[in-house]
Amino acid sequence: MAAWALLGFAAYAVLPWYFLQQHSLLAALAGVWGEDTTASGLVQAARHGRPWLWVGLAGLLLASSGLLLPAGRGQGRLLVGGASLGLIGLLASGFAIGAPGWSFESLEALFGPLEHGQFGMGWGGFVVLASLVALLGSGIARLGYFRSDVFVASSVVGCVALLALFVVYPVLRSLVTGLYDDMGEFSPAALWQRLGTERIWGLGCVGGAIRCGVAWNTLYLALLTAAGTTFMGTLMALWAERGGTRLARPLNALAMLPIITPPFVVGLGLILLFGRAGLYNQFMEWAFGVPPSRWFYGVFGVWLAQMFAFTPIAFMIMRGVVQGVSPSLEEAAQTLRANRVRTFLTVTLPLLKPGLANAFLVGFIESMADFGNPIILGGQYAVLSTEIFFAIVGASLDPGMAAALALILTVFALAVFFLQRALLGKTSFTTVTGKGDAGMAMPLPRSVRWMCLGVAGPWLLFTVTVYLFAFAGGFVRTWGRDYTLTLDHFRGAFDLQWGEHGLVWAGTAWNSLFTTASLAAMAAPVCAFLGLLIAWLLARTEFRGKSAFEFAALLTFAIPGTVLGVSYIMAFNVPPVELTGTGLIIVLCFVFRNLPVGVRAGTAAFKQLDRSLDEASLMLRASTLTTLRRVVLPLLKPALTAALIYSFVRSMTTVSAVIFLVSAKYELSTTYIIGRVGNGDYGVALAYCTVLIVFMSLITALVQRLVGERKLGRRARAA
Repeated sequence: MAAWALLGFAAYAVLPWYFLQQHSLLAALAGVWGEDTTASGLVQAARHGRPWLWVGLAGLLLASSGLLLPAGRGQGRLLVGGASLGLIGLLASGFAIGAPGWSFESLEALFGPLEHGQFGMGWGGFVVLASLVALLGSGIARLGYFRSDVFVASSVVGCVALLALFVVYPVLRSLVTGLYDDMGEFSPAALWQRLGTERIWGLGCVGGAIRCGVAWNTLYLALLTAAGTTFMGTLMALWAERGGTRLARPLNALAMLPIITPPFVVGLGLILLFGRAGLYNQFMEWAFGVPPSRWFYGVFGVWLAQMFAFTPIAFMIMRGVVQGVSPSLEEAAQTLRANRVRTFLTVTLPLLKPGLANAFLVGFIESMADFGNPIILGGQYAVLSTEIFFAIVGASLDPGMAAALALILTVFALAVFFLQRALLGKTSFTTVTGKGDAGMAMPLPRSVRWMCLGVAGPWLLFTVTVYLFAFAGGFVRTWGRDYTLTLDHFRGAFDLQWGEHGLVWAGTAWNSLFTTASLAAMAAPVCAFLGLLIAWLLARTEFRGKSAFEFAALLTFAIPGTVLGVSYIMAFNVPPVELTGTGLIIVLCFVFRNLPVGVRAGTAAFKQLDRSLDEASLMLRASTLTTLRRVVLPLLKPALTAALIYSFVRSMTTVSAVIFLVSAKYELSTTYIIGRVGNGDYGVALAYCTVLIVFMSLITALVQRLVGERKLGRRARAA
């Protein structure tokens, strides 16, 4: 606690208080006692006409005075009182005062105009707020909450602060923007004017017109994709686990492909097959004289691309559920003279409901959040994700419309999320217990097996074909015209030359690759650490508001990435947090977009660890932090590996969440590829995708090697 207090005072004195627009931190340290752009909080309050910053210093002083008292409720009251005073004062002034002065006209009318405004908080403001949050958690522990454990209380308060600032606040800020008109006036009617249009809710396609509204287009596509991926993934899982074939390892490799590839690689492969210059159109023109057309671009093309991209994810979900079905239940049904078909329909299939519901939910949300495939293959078929994009970066520049469309997208996703929980919440599907179960899984009925062979088999062959075409497109000169093998696309993107000053990264793609890899490498450890910490708090501690805390931690899974990207633009474009155009906002988006994966992986791992391990360490007088570091963390290596790999890979390949956050200085791999596709340069785009896949495969192997495997001390099997 004393260290946090000293850190807060040091930040007030020697760190730049406001966000540095044109200086690096090292360059600005020399001016913390000078001009207002780089001055510390102490100098800002004393010399540059910003007296509201004194309240944070007063809060630190009051909280620090509590450290002079013995540990107990008296110390806790001073800590909580001082930290609350500093936090409320700094946050209130930050939201109320912007760069030109008061942010609200009512405050200006009440207090008069300000001589000086303020920019977004910088290093000094961030460190002071972090110190106050840590002291607040310590004070709450001293008051007797969280079993008086300072580390647990501070962790909960810190995680709540992070989730509130970077998840709940931006989402709410984005959705509230839709309630303001074009003049910035609060007008709930403006939301209805934006939403109640024919372009959004029109049903013209039912009556024979060309198209329906974008809301119905998105909902129809999402339902179609979710149903298709769930059905196909289930057939593949049944075939791999119950079909008596040796397809487990090949199917696992196939299931990893959409995770380590950019989301629009399948779309590019389909263009090479069915596009205007694709092999199918060329064959039809050669064999039957049918002129090439753009028939593939539209709802069918987007749906087919999403089926290829998201079916392996449904397969991974369903495979684990199929493995968990207890053979003893199926044997009991057959003992009661039920044949295999009846057993499958009345026992096996009902026990798959949790997996079916989760696979449907994932497919639905992934389809709604997908941006790459609709922008490449959509043609005239508009969906909400592309409409939000054009509302932000198009000629209209209508943030209110983007917020209104994001509200529709969020409502659709949350409706399916809560519907799934309502359907499965009160039903028990437990099949794995502490009792031994040495039964043999029932083979698939003949009819189901033939359905798997007849439907999933051709689909797998088609999937492999599409990926092969996607990779082959980077090695030919011009697809559809000149199939000469060449490495020119790789040379143009990743050329290396030796100049007079040494090695020159001459390729046009190096900058975006280095930027993406560095930002993803920053985000992955933070995402993994924060996710496992939240999972530990959920699994090992009890406190009020735990359900709301868990929902906030998993909220970014339930909302599409497009909505999160728009939310970050709306929330972090003005004080008190100005991050737009920086690399930090991209890192934060990576962290909190992928956070639910770390939370879920950690929660599953903690369910396998007995609480007695933690309790034994605490009884030996180890602190909670030491217990986590020396006992719990070594047993969480599988969850840590999963969180690190997933967060890094998804950060490298994401597009929907960061398409609004990139700038000329911070161009990412996915935006580079989309730009090449927009220019019709498919060869370079596919060559870049190939390099990304190889690079991420190497990173995955490296992480697994560095983290290692957990050692449980079990004896080896006797020879």
